[in-house]
Amino acid sequence: MNMPWTLARQTAREAAKPLEAVEVPLADGLGLALASGVRALASQPACDTSAMDGYAAAGPGPWTIVGRVAAGDPVPAVVLGSGEAFGVATGAPVPDGSDLVLPVEICTVDGARLDGEGVPGKHIRRRGEDWSAGDELVPAGSLVTPAVLGLAAGAGHDTVLVHRRPRVAVIVTGDELLHSGPPRPGRVRDAIGPMLPGLLTGADLLGTTHLRDDPAALADALTSDTADVLGATPPHAPAALNFDTADVLVTCGATSVGPADHLRRVLADLDAEILVSGVACRPGHPMLLAVLPDGRCVAGLPGNPFAALAAILTLLRPLLDTLGGHTVQSPVTARLQDVGAHPKDTRLVPVVRTGGEAFPAGHDRPGSLWGAALADALAVVPPGHRGGKVELLPYAGQRPV
Repeated sequence: MNMPWTLARQTAREAAKPLEAVEVPLADGLGLALASGVRALASQPACDTSAMDGYAAAGPGPWTIVGRVAAGDPVPAVVLGSGEAFGVATGAPVPDGSDLVLPVEICTVDGARLDGEGVPGKHIRRRGEDWSAGDELVPAGSLVTPAVLGLAAGAGHDTVLVHRRPRVAVIVTGDELLHSGPPRPGRVRDAIGPMLPGLLTGADLLGTTHLRDDPAALADALTSDTADVLGATPPHAPAALNFDTADVLVTCGATSVGPADHLRRVLADLDAEILVSGVACRPGHPMLLAVLPDGRCVAGLPGNPFAALAAILTLLRPLLDTLGGHTVQSPVTARLQDVGAHPKDTRLVPVVRTGGEAFPAGHDRPGSLWGAALADALAVVPPGHRGGKVELLPYAGQRPV
């Protein structure tokens, strides 16, 4: 019996644990998940600083200008007394005793005399006003974005501790597949192989090998140390590709019950643990998820391209997110009209988002990516849906990147 879609997705999330943590230079952390929260190594600001170009002053005016400090200078070794002022630049430390900063635009200076109207406390950023040393600024599990990298640098870090990227190897099966040129009677172009890399955001694709419809070749690929396996057909992956370093093996095709669909029988012979064997969704119901005895996961994608996309977003994407240490994101939702829900299965419908509304893109046959190419997400249409809010699964190379 096919597993309900929501349960299958949750099973994929729980099929593995986050991969080990590695410390990397800031620039190498982009797109990964934090294995440890980013904590401030110093308070910000590190001392009382000016937020404007102008004059730091103490007490009521008029004031006597007694010195000047620029950004990058050390804290002046003076304590301002009432009626004294110090010229300051934006970001410069202000002397102890400063009550306010008067912006240069509202000041009148005559020699050493300073006049102007100021508000006590105005335009001074006090030490630790943004954060104190030791404060957690970004929690573990967060996606490392450009802003996170900038924040980490501002907090004093040269490196970040992240979960390493999952490593993925792809096995495409099918005697009928062509890898170049137009399709012809009895032969079709491989559409899944070119589609997959852009959907593996946050993972490293080790390579792809192409196999005939041969159970021995498939078993060899799932257990071989390299991609130079029995039955590989051009264009095959380089022999130097080590399949045993992959965290996830993605198979394309051979997941159904036809005479050329060998994956389930091969996995049983290999004593793999089958976690998901079919999902109650359209398209993509023959998808599967298994764990080999050596701990590597196998994500089985149907051979029809749109069905494969549905399987990627249902099983593979949540699995990779867990391995990469990413936290579960709040679902993206939109209102969708009645699109003809299935009575028992979840439908995955390509849609275009406009504001809070989603509109069907059409052309959603399992063997065609036409509708998916026109859309930017798949709408999760539960059984019995007659219009209303639905969850969206964004793709087009997105993570929640």
